[in-house]
Amino acid sequence: MPPLNADERETLESWLDFYRATLAVKCEGLTEEQLRTASVPPSPLTLLGLVRHMAEVERNWFRRVLVGEDAPPIYDPEADPNGHDGGFDLDDDARFGSARKTWEAEIERGREHAAARRLDQTSPFLGGQVTLRWIYTHMIAEYARHNGHADLIRERIDGVTGV
Repeated sequence: MPPLNADERETLESWLDFYRATLAVKCEGLTEEQLRTASVPPSPLTLLGLVRHMAEVERNWFRRVLVGEDAPPIYDPEADPNGHDGGFDLDDDARFGSARKTWEAEIERGREHAAARRLDQTSPFLGGQVTLRWIYTHMIAEYARHNGHADLIRERIDGVTGV
């Protein structure tokens, strides 16, 4: 649980880390087959796909947008690097262990880049400027939305709900 009384930066970082950890918990104790289990037809959404997607999202916001790094898509070299919607589609070689390591590595790179920035410091985005504060807020919303998906998928797999 994030601290109840902290400064703005610690509050934002704590909530983002809380939601990152929540996604990891949703995947704990499942087999590779279960992690590849789709939610409900016609949706192909899986827990493995969510982890891969969030690696792409971390890369997009903290590497491409925040610091302007030329970081190609992780899972689909043909994908638009500004689309950051990749990772959902699973090929036969997709494995949770490697996806989790990639996701965790992107989180660490993001933390490093963010640590060197002020909350109000801006980066170019869509013809305007975006602050680290905005990126943190967006990432919290992105994780919260996808953790809701993860909760429903996990409940369908084995009945487990909650954090």
